[in-house]
Amino acid sequence: MGGTRAEKEVYFEKLKALVETYPSIFIVNIDNVSSQQTHLIRQSLRGKGVVLMGKNTMVRRCLRVILSEHPQFEKLLPAVKGNVGFVFTSGDLKEVREIIVANKVAAPARPGAVAPNDVWVPGGNTGMEPGKTSFFQALGIPTKIARGTIEIVSDVQVVQAGGRVGTSEATLLNMLNISPFTYGMTIAQVYDNGAVFSSDILDIEEKTLLDGFLSGAKTIAAISLATGIPTLPSVMHSVVNSYKNLLAISIATDFEFEGSKKTKEYLANPEAFAAAAPAAAAGGDAPAAEKAEEKKEDEEEASDDDMGFGLFD
Repeated sequence: MGGTRAEKEVYFEKLKALVETYPSIFIVNIDNVSSQQTHLIRQSLRGKGVVLMGKNTMVRRCLRVILSEHPQFEKLLPAVKGNVGFVFTSGDLKEVREIIVANKVAAPARPGAVAPNDVWVPGGNTGMEPGKTSFFQALGIPTKIARGTIEIVSDVQVVQAGGRVGTSEATLLNMLNISPFTYGMTIAQVYDNGAVFSSDILDIEEKTLLDGFLSGAKTIAAISLATGIPTLPSVMHSVVNSYKNLLAISIATDFEFEGSKKTKEYLANPEAFAAAAPAAAAGGDAPAAEKAEEKKEDEEEASDDDMGFGLFD
């Protein structure tokens, strides 16, 4: 018993050190994940994360002990259920998630197992002798005899996702050397700096967040302007609208300020501004015209110097 108590104390200290060191935790489901596969995931995460397994009762007890110092970890308690483990990290969550879920291994169908996906038997020659035709018929799989062997006429679904694999289906799949399932760690929940959320949140792009924020800001600004209640998103709109009102008052009265002076001049004599625009454009072309004229004069001078004779004339 002393050894067991000592091991628990070591585990508690390790878990406490990890939750205090790393800001992010992946709660992973490890159903059908072998110890060898877990070892490979540990290796792939080296330098980026730490994998920790343990009994749920021990994990919950340890978390409750540290709640007095770190109350934010109370959010983890509801996630500690079922066959789960933990991956502690301070790296990029998307990158670490890809490493965790990338390690998958093919597995044969076992009787009674819950199918994570649909299972199909492909059409084609099975290489089996005709004596096993009745086995296929019992499963409702259409076959024919071709070149002395059983041939499946077309693709047939034998197990639906979420359903349990029957003994006959498992036997058939093993006879055909089909390993229809892949198993690996899956992300149950993500803890990050006091927040617990689904891993699907990590798929949201930054542009989506910005678009949502801008849309919300526009909505708030519209409500603020309609109700006359100023808010930070509506301040710039209010300033611009007030400036427009000030310009309108200045134009309608003798009151004038620096910003309205040019506007009044334009309204008083728009022809002058219209004439100034072509003149400015012509002024911009003047240097080019001068250069063309100089080039032409240089060519004429060169022609005069030749006096109409070639070098060997």
